[in-house]
Amino acid sequence: MRSSSGDKSRRGALPPAWRLYLYQVLVLAAVFGGWYALTSPTLLPPIYFDDPNKAAFFFGEPVQVLSRIWNWFRTGEIWEHLWVTLVETLLAFVIGTVFGVVVGLWLALSPLASAILDPYIKAANAMPRVILAPIFFIWFGLGIASKVALGVTLVFFIVFFNVYQGVREVSPIVLANARMLGASRRQLLRHVYLPSALSWVFASLHNSVGLAFVGAVVGEYLGSAKGVGYLIHQAEGVFDINTVFAGILLLTVLALFLDWAVGMVERRLMVWQPRHGETERQA
Repeated sequence: MRSSSGDKSRRGALPPAWRLYLYQVLVLAAVFGGWYALTSPTLLPPIYFDDPNKAAFFFGEPVQVLSRIWNWFRTGEIWEHLWVTLVETLLAFVIGTVFGVVVGLWLALSPLASAILDPYIKAANAMPRVILAPIFFIWFGLGIASKVALGVTLVFFIVFFNVYQGVREVSPIVLANARMLGASRRQLLRHVYLPSALSWVFASLHNSVGLAFVGAVVGEYLGSAKGVGYLIHQAEGVFDINTVFAGILLLTVLALFLDWAVGMVERRLMVWQPRHGETERQA
């Protein structure tokens, strides 16, 4: 007789990787197919518009969007803008992460400094950082520096709070045992605090890379002469919805690539942590 727990685990098990990828491709094809059908005046004219062509004006046409992206790469026009956005994102991500880790460790290990600065950190975190963009434009100009500064303010607090919490979650028993074995403050930091905070850090990095990307694009959108956000802003000025969606689609793919890169680094540095699939197989 089969156990109910075994049946439950089989029902909750994921399909093979190739089938999962197939389902994901089918979902993507369904999205683009529905988009094409709902914006085509000859297939399924939207009932919300008296003129079927208005749907394409407001929501774009997927064929034209993909054609626009192809032309960008064919002519090489996009590379300069893409490079600027990528540099801004990476700089904001790295600088914000480093500052977040350093300040998070410092305040987590310094209760007095943490108590003094606590209301100011909470106030700074509550502030909508996007409103700082005009100030950064005044301070750093319309170049890369202002976009990086905006991205850093978005990344810093995500990493800081995760590092702070990760250090505070260290087991008192582990700390007591390490001290009994004669571990110095530096050894505790290296072998106890940092490993404890590492999983929290990488959990925050997946969100941080997206926020660094947001900071770069929003900065370009508000004021710049290069970047994918600049292309989107220019297209909106002339009501070119296809170019707007082309820029959004390109930014989405780039953001997914950056998130994948963070995941690759995480898997290399945290080999001790069991994966989701491995956990299911062991169960």
